[in-house]
Amino acid sequence: MTHNTSRTLRASESLSADRREGRSARSRMQRSTARARFDAYLALTKPRVIELLLVATLPVMFLASGGVPDWRLALVTLIGGFLEAGSANTFNCVIDADIDQKMRRTRRRPMPRHVVAPRNAVVFGVLLGLVGTLLLGLGANWLSAGLAVGANLFYILVYSLVLKRRTWQNTIWGGIAGCFPPLIGWTAVTGRVSWEPLVLFALVFFWTPPHTWALGLRYREDYAAGGVPMLPVVRDAVPVCVQILVYTVVTVATSLVLWPVAPMNWLYPAVCLVAGAVFIAEAVQLLRRARAGLRDAQLKPMRLFHWSNTYLSLVFLAVAIDPLLP
Repeated sequence: MTHNTSRTLRASESLSADRREGRSARSRMQRSTARARFDAYLALTKPRVIELLLVATLPVMFLASGGVPDWRLALVTLIGGFLEAGSANTFNCVIDADIDQKMRRTRRRPMPRHVVAPRNAVVFGVLLGLVGTLLLGLGANWLSAGLAVGANLFYILVYSLVLKRRTWQNTIWGGIAGCFPPLIGWTAVTGRVSWEPLVLFALVFFWTPPHTWALGLRYREDYAAGGVPMLPVVRDAVPVCVQILVYTVVTVATSLVLWPVAPMNWLYPAVCLVAGAVFIAEAVQLLRRARAGLRDAQLKPMRLFHWSNTYLSLVFLAVAIDPLLP
């Protein structure tokens, strides 16, 4: 009798352990599924692209404040800007799903893998845009919110739907949408548009083509497969590199215009000159490699691409630090 009872207890304990293990496995699977879904929706916003946008927003708030801006205003502006940019990028992912599926560089994005349904992505994009607009409007001011909405509409309607598939100038004019962060950061603090953010708007405008065309040189075949008429797709490497050098020189010259306009201390022009000299040197070396007959990866265009990111970060970091100096 005792033996049977002991065996029954062991069987009951084993069954309970199996049930606990089953519940634990289901819980892990649910957490894994939720994490994968979160990662997919986050990927739609292209967070690495947004990083550059925020780099051009917060430093301008330091400049507009003449020092450290109110942290609450800065936080609201950054979050609102992230949501607005994430909304535009989500719509871009939906519109470019067919292109992304053909390109090796982008085929792992959520839309080509059918991880997120197009309807769900559209709803997600709308919600991000609405929340971002309300956050900027109520937390900063409606001028900043209006500028963010204008940038989003330009990126979606003008760049994604019209320019990207039709002309090699898509990068030049489509890049206007990415120039708005300095205006948004400035107006969040001051409530008005001034020459200082307009100079920085122009800086980002001229910086965008060499930055993007360098990437286009590296993934020229990818863009060609996707049917995107980027300049490196429709022109040979040498004329593309000439255009990159021209825009790089204009970018560096434009950065120095802020010095008398703001006016800035010694740090800002020093950073612009040193970082700009390296930027121009990289563009010159890229042109030399192109004239030597090298193509695609052998051109090493990603050297200029990565330095262009560093250059923009250093210049805007100087924008933030310079007002703090005596």
